Amino acid sequence: MLDRLAHAIERHCPGLWSQTAVPKLSLVSLDELVDPIEVTYEPMICFIADGAKRTAVGERSWITPPGEMALFTLDLPVVAAFEKVPYRAAVMRIDNEVLSAVQLELAESGPPQSPAAAVAAVTAPMPPEIVDAVTRWVQLLDSPEDIGPLASRVETEILYRLLRSPLGPVLRHWSLADSTAGRIRTTARWIRDHCTEPLGIDEISEVARMSPATLHRHFKAATGMSPLRFQKHLRLQEARRLLFTRDMTAAQVAQEVGYVSATQFNREYRRAYGLPPGQDAAQLRTRLVEAREVPVLHDGSGAKP
Repeated sequence: MLDRLAHAIERHCPGLWSQTAVPKLSLVSLDELVDPIEVTYEPMICFIADGAKRTAVGERSWITPPGEMALFTLDLPVVAAFEKVPYRAAVMRIDNEVLSAVQLELAESGPPQSPAAAVAAVTAPMPPEIVDAVTRWVQLLDSPEDIGPLASRVETEILYRLLRSPLGPVLRHWSLADSTAGRIRTTARWIRDHCTEPLGIDEISEVARMSPATLHRHFKAATGMSPLRFQKHLRLQEARRLLFTRDMTAAQVAQEVGYVSATQFNREYRRAYGLPPGQDAAQLRTRLVEAREVPVLHDGSGAKP
């Protein structure tokens, strides 16, 4: 069954990462190993059909092999490293309104909710019925006229089956707006949207509607990072992107992402990436030129692996 899904992904993914005509569906296809990629994931589920990927979040790191699915429940800065190619994956962006509607239909007939840890990322094997549903979802790209009438129906089926899978308790837990997990999700997105601003733990605690100590405990349990370290990670990730894509000095980038002290920015950047900002950006550009000189099947930008 995984072969059918992998082949469907390969047919419709011209680059490393491709948005598709099917709403909320993206595809990943890679035939040669690339350097680890930093990116901020939105709430989503990644269905691995072939290959393997290592994901690092804060102090945590794990490998997702073929036949497994990885659920990311909040906006999360990660480092994605492909361990085995060819790599094929289908990615579903989680629509909380659709998920909540499916949950309501399961409220009386579905299994009772069980406690779930407020973790931001979790993996589980893909049951055959989920592999089949995801394959049919991707195969809608073979007949674009079917996307309008059928895509949302297959999406609902996938969410239904996910809620009844080992990921069900975590999905239920995170979809509740006023649960601890829901507050952490809201807080993580707020920090992402304000990461270049000077933030204090008291201000973040007000957003979370928790005491600073409670917020720190739950946020670190979910993400592996404190709220302020989470903000710093996002700042440095954005700084690296600006250095690579724009004609800006390190001092200009430091100011752009909210650092008052260029010295502090240089120190924290080097600690995170091993090189001063300017040298790191130059090395990234050199790697890109070298990669372009080597023939590869896919040449996507890798914006969201």
